[in-house]
Amino acid sequence: MNVLIIEDEPRAAKELKNMIQQIDDTIQVAGILESVEQAKEWFANNAQPDLILSDIQLADGLSFEIYNQVQVTSAVIFCTAFDEYLMHAFETNAVSYLLKPITIEKLEKALEKYESMKASFAEPFPNNLQSLLQVIKPAHKTALLVNEKEKIIPVQVKDIACIYLDNTILQIITLQNKKYFITATMDETERLLDPSVFYRANRQYLINKAAIANAERYFARKLVVKLIVPTGEQIVISKAKSGDFLQWLES
Repeated sequence: MNVLIIEDEPRAAKELKNMIQQIDDTIQVAGILESVEQAKEWFANNAQPDLILSDIQLADGLSFEIYNQVQVTSAVIFCTAFDEYLMHAFETNAVSYLLKPITIEKLEKALEKYESMKASFAEPFPNNLQSLLQVIKPAHKTALLVNEKEKIIPVQVKDIACIYLDNTILQIITLQNKKYFITATMDETERLLDPSVFYRANRQYLINKAAIANAERYFARKLVVKLIVPTGEQIVISKAKSGDFLQWLES
């Protein structure tokens, strides 16, 4: 059996490879890939493996992008640190999942499950995988909890105009121009929100598409985005991101 590992943390990838070989030294590791782009290139130039062990959060995006853009005929076991709520979506007859931290016992059970399902499937794996991809979606929050004195207030995500990093303080600005402070980091918050709705304009701003009034050309082929609510600073989109931003804006 040939196994492909898609994992952007070198230590985790090495541990997976070592555990595979401890479980069954006849299993061949076809490769270790670190990113969505690297995986797409690999599939374009190599035969499909029997099985893929795939992390979800990669350095350049979610691994779902690979399976949506490449015709994968392999079974996939997803590796994830997502919470238990999302785990129910993974528990299908198509593939399994490994919840990080991964142990040799978890991996062995997942491989056994793959072997038993491989023998019992009447349909080829691609059909089962595509069905799974319709079910597995990143879990995006519909509300963020904020503290205001002694109260815990749920702020509806649809009401958020932008999230602004002021030095080390993260601030929510709503469409009604109300302001709240949250304790999470910008990167943590970004992962909780739907990327089709919220765009990371720069290090300081995460903006809601519904809150954008317009975008203006700026010097050096940059863009300045104006929201329907006032912001503390100009929201500048870099030259490198301006094309991607405009494509997101019209999607």
